[in-house]
Amino acid sequence: MGNYAAYLAYKTSEVEWLGEIPAHWEVLPIKFALALPITDGPHETPTLYDEGIPFISAEAIKNDRIDFERKRGYISQEEHLRFSKKYKPQYGDVYMVKSGATTGNVARVTTKEEFSIWSPLAALRPDRSLATTDFIFYAMKSNTFTHSVTLSWSFGTQQNIGMGVISNIRIALPPLPEQEAIARFLDNKTAQIDGLIAKKEALLARLADKRTALISQAVTKGLDPRVPMRDSGVEWLGEIPSHWVTNRLKWSVTQCKNGVWGDEPDGENDLVCLRVADFDRQSFTVGTDKLTMRGITPKDRRDRLLSKGDLLLEKSGGGEQQLVGTVVYFDHEFEAVTSNFVARMPPVETVNGRFLSYVHAHLYSGHVNYRSIKQTTGIQNLDSQQYLNEVIAYPPLYEQEAIAHFLDKQTEMYYHQTAKIQAAIGKLKEYRTALITGAVTGKIDVRGVV
Repeated sequence: MGNYAAYLAYKTSEVEWLGEIPAHWEVLPIKFALALPITDGPHETPTLYDEGIPFISAEAIKNDRIDFERKRGYISQEEHLRFSKKYKPQYGDVYMVKSGATTGNVARVTTKEEFSIWSPLAALRPDRSLATTDFIFYAMKSNTFTHSVTLSWSFGTQQNIGMGVISNIRIALPPLPEQEAIARFLDNKTAQIDGLIAKKEALLARLADKRTALISQAVTKGLDPRVPMRDSGVEWLGEIPSHWVTNRLKWSVTQCKNGVWGDEPDGENDLVCLRVADFDRQSFTVGTDKLTMRGITPKDRRDRLLSKGDLLLEKSGGGEQQLVGTVVYFDHEFEAVTSNFVARMPPVETVNGRFLSYVHAHLYSGHVNYRSIKQTTGIQNLDSQQYLNEVIAYPPLYEQEAIAHFLDKQTEMYYHQTAKIQAAIGKLKEYRTALITGAVTGKIDVRGVV
């Protein structure tokens, strides 16, 4: 922020998280800058169709805009007209997610096309005699506003914030010409920052693709490009080194046994219970950042206690962006069991467990596991018996160990490269938020900045 000048005179805002503001600005609850009381979409679940009027909910508010590709579906013209009696979207409105995991996300309405919204979205319509859409949008993106949202939301089955609470969150409001200048500045600067972030995210994607290709090559072709090859007889596998053998996955593990439900921790019978949330999908290992304890019966402790080197299979879960079926390697000494949605698969003595984890990573990236997935009520379930009937190529044990060692080193290098890029992206995002906050609270004067 040192590159930008401050205003000449300030006054106290009398709001702790706003601090001092320029002397000619006002502080007011956001509701007094709006043309209408904050409202939301219908609280009923409409019938969705393959065509009609787009129906938008929280998942479509992404990256500061409305992503119509992420719409819930379409509703009928009749329902749209009925919903519009309560609220009809208008160009220049601002939306905020008010319930769910993305509570606080905001977006501007930048289209004049017809659509409807659902109840998780709060709609704000600026009073154009007092406030511009763009300034209200950026004020709601500032650290000061999001801090107020975080302090004010409540928890039921998920986090949420009431429209009355949003209405009373206070913002700093400059004169209209100044709002327009600030918004122009922020549109320009955030576009520049977003462009840099996009380039770094593209680099991350290229790194991930490169690693996926490296793993696939190593676990299906080996490390020696000069070795004679033969047809594996498996369509997705193609040619493999002539001295490798093919067999079903099930012969690589001694069992595939689900974990436990577990009870609430009671102190006496507590044990670490690993969940899908503990899977590190980058390194195909178990993470230890968010380990949870569960009350485990003595029998479950005996029957399902993990050993170092076990493979853990995600049997239920998945979602819109990823398939179920990730496999990770348990490389820890502490006592633990798995949750009911995770199966334990100890490798047989003639197979290297770490090599197997990379084979499973290849099966996952190639969507070979897809045909073993059953979809029920929005949850993906992996048929482990069908999945373990897939055929893979087995090199000799010494070669498995060499491949695993090679890929471990490559994965570590990938980790370091990825971490650096992610840290740079994090700093850019922090700077973006700081710039927005500084401009909309008057900590920096950007009126004359080109």
